[in-house]
Amino acid sequence: ERLALSGSGVSPPGRRKGSGAAGLYGIIAIKLAKSLLLFGIAVGVYSLLNKDLSLQFERFLDWVNVDPERQFFADLGDWLQTITPASLRWFASGTLIYACLLFVESVGLMLRASWAVWLAIGETAFFIPIEVYHLARDFSFAVAVILAVNTAIVWYLVKNRKRLFHAPVPPQAASAASSPTPSESRPSS
Repeated sequence: ERLALSGSGVSPPGRRKGSGAAGLYGIIAIKLAKSLLLFGIAVGVYSLLNKDLSLQFERFLDWVNVDPERQFFADLGDWLQTITPASLRWFASGTLIYACLLFVESVGLMLRASWAVWLAIGETAFFIPIEVYHLARDFSFAVAVILAVNTAIVWYLVKNRKRLFHAPVPPQAASAASSPTPSESRPSS
């Protein structure tokens, strides 16, 4: 019955036609965009190693046409002077590792690998308590939106993991499923 329905354009019972994986594609796009953004940040931070961060910051402020004498930017410039090359290297390395994790997660989700859904659930759920803590300490609309998006991602992946993702079939099980049973291979008399 399933084979007959798959090529006929008729949806199987219990499944609406067109009920694909739009949510999954959205999640993949978010994860992939985050990985590319973080990769760019890591490369940018690596390029700042062994450079005067305060001077680079002043050049950036001039480029974006912002007054560097404002108190916020002056304080930020003073803080940049306290950053050591070692801490900058650690930050860039951590950002690069996280970017790679998100990229691998995105590719796994694209391939619908069963391990990728668990990686995505774990990685996304990890941040939920941190976001709740930040909201409890000091409410921020941006953190509330991020919390809502992360909660929705975890809920969607947990709810749809069996429908959207497939576990790899061991070679023995695949060959056993395709080979005829002893009763089927006997010639009929």
